[in-house]
Amino acid sequence: MPFARRNEYLWKLRIRSLPLGPRTLIMGVINVTPDSFSDGGLFLNPEIAAAHALHLLDEGADIIDIGGESTRPGKYAPITADEEQERVLPVIESVLEARPNAVLSIDTWHASTAQVAIESGAEIVNDISGFTWDHEMALTCAGLDCGVVLMHTRGRSHEWRELPPLKPEEVLPLVSSGLEQSLNTALNAGVDSSRIVLDPGYGFGKSFNENFSLLARQHELHSLGQPILAGVSRKSFLGRALADLHSGTDAPIAVRANATLAATTAAILNGAHIVRVHDVRTALEAARIADAILASL
Repeated sequence: MPFARRNEYLWKLRIRSLPLGPRTLIMGVINVTPDSFSDGGLFLNPEIAAAHALHLLDEGADIIDIGGESTRPGKYAPITADEEQERVLPVIESVLEARPNAVLSIDTWHASTAQVAIESGAEIVNDISGFTWDHEMALTCAGLDCGVVLMHTRGRSHEWRELPPLKPEEVLPLVSSGLEQSLNTALNAGVDSSRIVLDPGYGFGKSFNENFSLLARQHELHSLGQPILAGVSRKSFLGRALADLHSGTDAPIAVRANATLAATTAAILNGAHIVRVHDVRTALEAARIADAILASL
């Protein structure tokens, strides 16, 4: 299969639905944290974060994903849900005050944060743990009738560097099995399948080349019957792949833009319905070309 034609879905959110499949949707990233791997500290100030969210919307973002906790490799101490909410709620409120029709997602694994974020106007809960770190999350999302992104994570961030390596043929089955378990948890809690998107979790417990094995076979995740979101933007596996161009040192984040576009395009051609990115305008242009290719199949 050279490229993966996408099935079409209607993704039901809190107060609206988004068509998935006719074109790739762009999810812009806002990290309201002091220690994000990609832009740590730049948007910790709520006013600056909200202004950047509006900028991403102006560039063409369909969704803004707002997170208040870093999950960079090696991070040991998670913040409390209260601290997370202090960071993200002012941003949600400011963005919606300026753009009442904006579609916002809360990037959290805390059920209490999901609850108050949705009540504040967000419409999607993006759980990097796939409903595995907070066992109240599935029932909370079911009660909120919001959109849900279930991501696959292999272990916690402080464990990633010690995880045993996977063989190339082991990566996709591991991710598929984990996503299926998360999907079943959601369905059993009462989350309707029309509200669920799956994310293979690039970089989350997958080391370097394991991500390329996953990207090459991403289309096989369509067998789970749900739309797919892919987040490859600025990830460390891209920097490692460029190391020979940078005197053997992993390419720093500042020079991963072209690699990000290449990987994002590959993800779309391999079946992603949504891409999560830091640089919206360039991703939008890449998606237009990838979508034109898919439309010609």
